[in-house]
Amino acid sequence: MQKKSKKYLIITGTLFLIFILFTVIIKNVDVQPVGPCQSKVGLAAINQFVFQILGVNLIWYDITDWLGTAAIIIALGFAALGLFQLIKRKSIKKVDCRLLLLGAFYFLVMAVYVFFELVIINYRPVLLSESLEASYPSSHTMLVICIIGTAMMQFHYYLRGKKAWLWTVDIMSGLLIAVMVIGRLLSGVHWFTDIVAGILLSSALNSLYCFALVYTEERYRET
Repeated sequence: MQKKSKKYLIITGTLFLIFILFTVIIKNVDVQPVGPCQSKVGLAAINQFVFQILGVNLIWYDITDWLGTAAIIIALGFAALGLFQLIKRKSIKKVDCRLLLLGAFYFLVMAVYVFFELVIINYRPVLLSESLEASYPSSHTMLVICIIGTAMMQFHYYLRGKKAWLWTVDIMSGLLIAVMVIGRLLSGVHWFTDIVAGILLSSALNSLYCFALVYTEERYRET
């Protein structure tokens, strides 16, 4: 393992550790029944303070839902690109390794999403249906940062040398992520700590993808 991949491995491990420690804090520190139906949430004082200031805004909820759909369409676009390469090149071994790793990454992200739907840390601060819904971490925040973050890496590879295009992509991607994070918080359908957790977890997952990509490229150059 070379220096660059070791750096990404250390960053990835550190980010996952921070997320785990943050989750432990949420489960054990200042846990109070301040949610709907007396549902409990950690760091209750902070979460309740932010929620009371921002309130609930379902317009932002709808906007961020649409942004989540846009991110999924981008992911499907890269899936289609991988399928196109597979059909054209007639061998999965000839498909760009970054696209194969991206496909595995998407499966991992969905597995994490399902995991936190089953292993519930806390519930939403509002009732959007007749029953309580899992809220930690913010799945929309996690999905958008994961998809857009890794998409930027693909654009920088496939559009390399095209500075105008890359500037446009970077600005649009940054805005999309910012609007999702801020909009999801303003919507009031997540606790503040749910948003923070979504940022931490998606950062760790994106770092893991970077490590896998750099490590694979290093191994390829060695052969």
